[in-house]
Amino acid sequence: MSIFREKLEKCARVNDSRVVLALDLSVSTRKKDYREKLLEMVRRVLGDVREHIAGVKVNFQLLLPLGLFEGIQVLIEDAAGYGLPVIMDCKLNDVGHTNEWAARHFFDAGFDALIANPFVGWKDGLERVFSVAKEYGRGIILLVYMSHPGAVEGYGQKVISGRKVRFQYEVFAERAKAWRADGVVVGATRPEIIRRVSEIIGGELPILSPGIGFQGGLIGEAFTAGASYAIVGRSIYRSENPKESALRIKTEINRVLG
Repeated sequence: MSIFREKLEKCARVNDSRVVLALDLSVSTRKKDYREKLLEMVRRVLGDVREHIAGVKVNFQLLLPLGLFEGIQVLIEDAAGYGLPVIMDCKLNDVGHTNEWAARHFFDAGFDALIANPFVGWKDGLERVFSVAKEYGRGIILLVYMSHPGAVEGYGQKVISGRKVRFQYEVFAERAKAWRADGVVVGATRPEIIRRVSEIIGGELPILSPGIGFQGGLIGEAFTAGASYAIVGRSIYRSENPKESALRIKTEINRVLG
């Protein structure tokens, strides 16, 4: 088990939470001092909900305006101070040397794990990413099925694997297990796929599920199907009281899990 998984599971126990906060906030670039305002917003939200989450996920909404070695550093330091692991949702999906270059920069910046896209394959694709993660003691999470409707066009397509016709996401789930990933992402909007992926990985990897709330995913369906963590963003940071919303979601997940 990687240091990242140990850290994530420890935070889940300490905070009694299976919520990963997706800090996908954005501010209009036309506003004066929008970068400073954006950083202030995300730091405030993180500080408010820190006791009710198990980790943090960052996407390009923050990375591009704040800068990898500038504002993002402040956010990572805040999260580290709260004992929370931070995941970079970069969906790495390029040739090997580019992937390696990106991974090293993200890990040097302090990220605990990266999300990568298995579409690119292993040889001179993600092989280098996994090697770098092992070198740094960080984690790699594979994208098995996204939460938006169009995901069916790629992750839900049927492919020939060996001599069998199978769904693409089934192949990706098997790769995640074979490559010893630190988790998989499966949209909460597809509980039947969460269930199938859970069968394939056999409980060896955590399933992180985005799409609860604004995209229509339901906590009960996702966790009954086998989700390990819920990645939640807008339902928390767009609410009038993010702390209460995070607590409510945490409590509902714990009720479903018994």
